[in-house]
Amino acid sequence: MVCKRPDALRLAIPLLLALVPSVALADPPKGFAEHVEQLRLDSGAPGIAIAIVEHGQTTLSQGWGVRQQGGSEKVDERTIFPTGSTGKAFTVAAIATLVDQGKLGWDDKVIDHIPWFQMYDPWVTREMTIRDLMVHRSGLGLGAGDLMFVPRTYLSRKETVERLRYIKPAASFRSAYAYDNVLYVVLGQLIEEVTGKTWEEYMASEVLARGGMTDSTATYDARYATSNRALPHGRVSDVIRGLGPNSVLDERNELGRNAMPAGGLAMSANDLAQWLKIQLGHGALPSGGRLFSEAAGREMWTPVTIQPIDAWPDDLAPATPQSSAYALGWDVETYRGARMIWHSGGVFGAIAVVVLLPDQDVGFAIVINSEEAALRRGLMYELIDHYLGLPDNDWYAKWDRFVDARLEGGKAALAQMQDKPAQVGPSLPLGSYAGTYRDPWYGDVVVSERDGGLWINFASTPRMEGRLAHYQYDTFKTELTDKAVENALVTFQLDAHGKVERAKMVAASPLADFSYDYQDLDLTPVKDKP
Repeated sequence: MVCKRPDALRLAIPLLLALVPSVALADPPKGFAEHVEQLRLDSGAPGIAIAIVEHGQTTLSQGWGVRQQGGSEKVDERTIFPTGSTGKAFTVAAIATLVDQGKLGWDDKVIDHIPWFQMYDPWVTREMTIRDLMVHRSGLGLGAGDLMFVPRTYLSRKETVERLRYIKPAASFRSAYAYDNVLYVVLGQLIEEVTGKTWEEYMASEVLARGGMTDSTATYDARYATSNRALPHGRVSDVIRGLGPNSVLDERNELGRNAMPAGGLAMSANDLAQWLKIQLGHGALPSGGRLFSEAAGREMWTPVTIQPIDAWPDDLAPATPQSSAYALGWDVETYRGARMIWHSGGVFGAIAVVVLLPDQDVGFAIVINSEEAALRRGLMYELIDHYLGLPDNDWYAKWDRFVDARLEGGKAALAQMQDKPAQVGPSLPLGSYAGTYRDPWYGDVVVSERDGGLWINFASTPRMEGRLAHYQYDTFKTELTDKAVENALVTFQLDAHGKVERAKMVAASPLADFSYDYQDLDLTPVKDKP
């Protein structure tokens, strides 16, 4: 069932819930620990940790594998993993504490707390609320502005928020769903404006420490100082990311420090179990007291923005939700008649998922120190089906086939494109393409002559540079020195006099992560210094 309005969705969910059991099965599936280890080995993931909470009790908090491929240090229940966008719910929880204190309201205008805040459209600037920042209905396109912090950046959080005014919308305000990270950066800045503490300081003291999540970190410095941490891994040696063997990635590639409110936490299985208890307890702390009020907990789970539903193909069809919406830092779906509150997360080299089945009083979290999407999805749906009393469905094998087919299809499409470039161009001597090009929101991209060819440097992003190899016509392909960063095709557009008047980009790989939003750059030559 797809509802067209949030209030219709709220009415539909209770009717659907009557069709499913209200009490969860007890304990994880029989033989689950051995099963996880076998899937870990089959997938090639170096390490994984899982937390399960049932009826307020931790029934599993365990790690498998190693923190670093080739190493001997084992993953355990206190090993911290990057958790990516599952951290958005923590930023919302931080805001909830301020709502409970009366320092702001969910529907306050952003400009009432950040007077210098601006979106591209002045009307949107005036009307944007704190709730709007959380629910992906701003009118920005998918992943808009992500290159300001992916894979890393020189920009501060405030500078990032200041550049929002230059990002053109892709749709009308509040008219459509499009996932973004950059507005959670605004939420981080909002916390600083209201409290005088950075997001990192406030998160560490008022959410993690108060919530009893003592292993977790909100800064890279604290993470790197923790010896019991899982290192990121990725398959980056082939032409398509996801193929080839796993290797350790540069930890500095995970996310720019400016964007930590969008997904910069690192957490252990023990701490994730604590978080599951807090969420299922509607803000109540297991040790007594509250992290946030029950009213705030209701707000977090209330659907706001309807998400379009794309049916999963073939034998994955049962995973297609009957309804889907985004609440405050959470996805809210109806899966086979059951209400599911959940969110996935990923940074380069690590993925995670947190799932709540509130009507069964069960929650679980999975963190992996590599990019094995089939392992995450397979275990996720196995556990959901177990706690809903549904038959086994061999989910891992089905997701594995789907991911493999997608990767091979992407590789074939890339090979077809690259095998037959037109043997034409470039139109100009290489030196004519050199210069500084500026995009209003990203900043400068510098093209220079070097070693008999062209070299490109993304000036707002540390260590994001490499050769520009001619592809066809006036299009060149980046050969970035960091092999874990997606390459781009760069097309120089000439004016009537044969001079470069702008440069446009697209990701070279058809499967590149949406955060490589090269297509949104509109680069024009500048004469002043970069």
